[in-house]
Amino acid sequence: MNAPLTPAPLAAPPATALERLRASSTVVADTGDIDAIARFRPQDATTNPSLLLKVAGKAEYQPLLDEALAQARGSDEAARVRDAAERFAVAIGCRIAALVPGRVSTECDARLSFDREATMLQARRLVDLYSQAGVSRERLLIKMAATWEGIQAARALEREGIQCNLTLLFSFAQAVACAQAGVYLISPFVGRILDWHLAQGAPAPASPQEDPGVASVTRIWQYYKRHGHATVVMGASFRNIGQVLALAGCDRLTIAPELLDALDAPASIALPVAPTLRDDGVRVPPPPELDEAQFRWRHNEDAMATEKLADGIRRFAIDQDALERLLAQRLPA
Repeated sequence: MNAPLTPAPLAAPPATALERLRASSTVVADTGDIDAIARFRPQDATTNPSLLLKVAGKAEYQPLLDEALAQARGSDEAARVRDAAERFAVAIGCRIAALVPGRVSTECDARLSFDREATMLQARRLVDLYSQAGVSRERLLIKMAATWEGIQAARALEREGIQCNLTLLFSFAQAVACAQAGVYLISPFVGRILDWHLAQGAPAPASPQEDPGVASVTRIWQYYKRHGHATVVMGASFRNIGQVLALAGCDRLTIAPELLDALDAPASIALPVAPTLRDDGVRVPPPPELDEAQFRWRHNEDAMATEKLADGIRRFAIDQDALERLLAQRLPA
């Protein structure tokens, strides 16, 4: 009598581009939307004032707004509104922390970008609010703009055990100064660099590798590895999946939900995904540290970086103002 046939094991379905990308880079969700984070299961998540303003307009987040306003403290209405805005950011961050195994980035007020001491005070307040909610500082990154003052605030905060994410990073000088300050992570912007070059009349890049934003992040990553800097490079502000995949192998990539959707779609199975950033293991001593004058001059020499840093700070400040106006309208008497 013949033995029964053993059914062949089912073949695993082909991996999407997102699944393959995770093999070479840590994927971070660039959103404050809880549902999107639950769907994509990123290692970390990062927010900013623009993302917080966006979720504040959604019905499911109204209880968090009301709770933040009810707990707000301050000597006058403006102070209570600012406190409520911090509490709302932390409330969103706590929800995110319950979904991701890694870290949550929460941003300091962009209007403090040129005030080292005020940035440090707010960073400590955010850490304290998280601690009161049961989220330890080991789960957090405090974001701030990579101005000279922001970088020096991060230098001091890192020594206190508060790890930082330096954002709105466009110039090589910013990247060098961040590494020299010992910050935990930088977020160099890819899409906004391309936006600037296209606005100046440059032709669209012939390939993702020729994209000026991709080239900028690649140069920074290679410099960090060559000089042994421990600062994490997290590519950010992507406009298309070509930019994302061109940076496969970067330490981390923070990606908006619409691009995560495209990378996880069945059609993405056909996309080639392979690490393009590879560490050759060669190390050389880093050059001397930049002082303030050197930093400002080198950053100033980069017209794109100078304009985009200023524009980014203004845009985040506008959205912070809009969030605070929304909160002020709901402030209890």
